[in-house]
Amino acid sequence: MAGADSWAATPAGASLRRVRTSMLDCAYEEWGDPAGRPAVLLHGFPYDPRAYDEVAPALASEGLRVIVPYLRGYGPTRFLREDQPRSGEQAALGADLIDLIEALGLSGAILVGYDWGGRAACIAAATRPDRVAGLVTGGGYNIFGPGGRYHAFDAETAHRMWYAYLLQGPAGANLFAHDPVGFSRYIWGLWSPSWQGAEEAFARSAESFRNPDYAAVVIHSYRHRAGLVDGDPQVVKLARSLEDRPVIGVPTVVLCGGDDTVQPPASTTGDERLARLVERRVLSGVGHNIPQEAPGAVAEAVRRLAEMG
Repeated sequence: MAGADSWAATPAGASLRRVRTSMLDCAYEEWGDPAGRPAVLLHGFPYDPRAYDEVAPALASEGLRVIVPYLRGYGPTRFLREDQPRSGEQAALGADLIDLIEALGLSGAILVGYDWGGRAACIAAATRPDRVAGLVTGGGYNIFGPGGRYHAFDAETAHRMWYAYLLQGPAGANLFAHDPVGFSRYIWGLWSPSWQGAEEAFARSAESFRNPDYAAVVIHSYRHRAGLVDGDPQVVKLARSLEDRPVIGVPTVVLCGGDDTVQPPASTTGDERLARLVERRVLSGVGHNIPQEAPGAVAEAVRRLAEMG
């Protein structure tokens, strides 16, 4: 495994940088003009910054400062303390992004995210509109209310969420901890059934899932949503502020994968909490990994928000 101070996966044209936040030694890739308008691109589970390998240079070529973090538990990002809870709850992800924005002194940022990254982006947009100018979110409004997504299911929804149920018990947790890379590869295939480039793309991301905290963060995330484990006391104030699912007041573009089998367009809800919804677009032939499967659509959405000021 590549060391925490170097990372072989960093693509040509990007610089691997690090910043210390309240909880993380956060690694991120930076593209473009340091004085440009900031765009922060956030990956989901089980993905990594390679999802933005076409989006980032396209935006950088247009003068934006593009920042692509490795989320907690991924790649070269590390926790600052051994006793830091390896939490994957939504408030921790949101706090990490807010900390990153503040540590880098970003203002007027456009946030892009899907899955876990979409959750973090929605949280930051809702709670820190003073720092955020626009939002591109995969699957729509991604903030959970109390109880997460584990109640009032029909059979079809429960079938889509099998992995979350599996990780709540010891057998599933042991399975994931034993082979997090193999588990992640299986999910890629299920969630993006039409994506022809998944095999080659996964090989470029697999090293990120060998982070020593990856399994613990993922398992905690799904157990916390189900109410089986406590959250991190350091983010309890933010967590409580999310319980009523706050309105997002910045201009927002929603992108949905038409072939997404875990979050199909018909299952997404919460657009009424996007007070300045610019567009909701369903991308035909695209699965869950929206930026890697449809980079042009993501870059176009960022440009549209940037032009709005």
